[in-house]
Parts: sequence; C-alpha cells; structure tokens
Amino acid sequence: MNIDDAQEDAGLAPIVELRAATSSAVPVAVRKSAGSKVRMTGQERREQLLNVGRKLFSEKGFESVTVEEIAAKANVSKPVVYEHFGGKEGLYAVVVDREMNALLDSITDSLTAGSARQLVEQAGMALFNYIDSNPQGFRILVRDSPVAQQTGSFASLIIDIASQVEHVLAAEFKAHGFNEKVAPMYAQMLVGMVAFTGQWWLDVRKPKKEEVVANVVNLAWNGLAHLDPKPRLS
Repeated sequence: MNIDDAQEDAGLAPIVELRAATSSAVPVAVRKSAGSKVRMTGQERREQLLNVGRKLFSEKGFESVTVEEIAAKANVSKPVVYEHFGGKEGLYAVVVDREMNALLDSITDSLTAGSARQLVEQAGMALFNYIDSNPQGFRILVRDSPVAQQTGSFASLIIDIASQVEHVLAAEFKAHGFNEKVAPMYAQMLVGMVAFTGQWWLDVRKPKKEEVVANVVNLAWNGLAHLDPKPRLS
C-alpha cells in the first residue's frame, strides 16, 4: 500500500465507523425496509388500542370519544377496533376493569398494619398513591359510566373498596362494644370521604398527599369535636 492509499483509508475510517454505529443502532425491521410498515402482533395491537382508548377516555369521557377517533390515533382502520373489542363499549369496559383491579389490588396489598388507625391510613395512602401515579386511570373511574355499564362507576368503586376494610371496622366495633352490624355502613362513609377528597385533590394537588390523608384520617378518627390541631400519619 502506498502513502496515498494509506491516507485515503485513514480518511475513510471515521465514515466507516459512523456507518457501522448507525447500522447497529437502527432496528432490524426498520433497516430491512425503511418504507415498509412494521406489523404488530395481535396482542401488541390490542395493547396499543387500550393505551389510545385510555388516554382519550380520560381526556374527553366515554360519550365524546368515537371509534373513528380511536382508530385514527392508533393509525388503523375502524374494523381493527371492532375486531379486537367489538366497538367502543368493549374497549372501555376492558380499560375500566384494568383500572379497577389495579386500584383494588394496591389497596388490598397495603393493608398490612395491626392497628385499625394504621389500616385506615394505609388504605388512604394507597388510594392517593394510585391517583398520583395514574391520574388518567382515576379520571376514567370517577367519570360517569355509560348506562349499559354495570360496573366501573365511581359508586361501584367505593363499594368494592369499602368491602376490603369493613371487616377491620367490624372487629374494632365488636372490641369496643358497638354494634358490628353497622360496620359496612361506616366503611362506606370512610371510603367515600377519602375517595371524594381524592377526586378533589386530583386537580388541585395541594397540599401534599401525605398531609391530605393525615387530615382525612384525623376527621374520620377523632371527629369534628376532637380534631388534632396538627395531624400526622402514624
């Protein structure tokens, strides 16, 4: 190799390296055909439609969202939406069911403490943690469900959450000589108070969620006549 060839190779080296790096960074499916459309599996397409629907239902509500809009956002034709969910109602039902299960699981998993007050605090924090990390999902749950929807309304959400804590209240009522049969009613009261406060906090985000929960528990635990002037979570 003469000097001119060596200099030419040296000058091309950075270009070759750049091409190699660029080639390895581009997915094989894209390099294979830059102009072709990568096909999703059936499960991938279903998840994409659920994510698109979740965002639209959160922003606009069930009634205002159309199948055409869902299809356009997902860059598919309307028949694809019908194929996977049978229509807007089917997609909405799956979205709501997922959010309900996620919230109920988080609350159930949080109930680990021994004292009744700590259990109330944990349930409250679980709800507010869900609101904080899944605002889209909570907006969907607190919106009015379509008439044909039997589950997934805010009222059914409160009922389901209350059923998770009513046995705790029943045990406390019995231990203190109160009528344990009214525990389910008190569970509805407590959960309703926390849930509606969470609905308010979703938009204002003040004060911090820990402070909100501490004040909710303060009211629930002590009552208006015996409020702690500076409530804190235990």
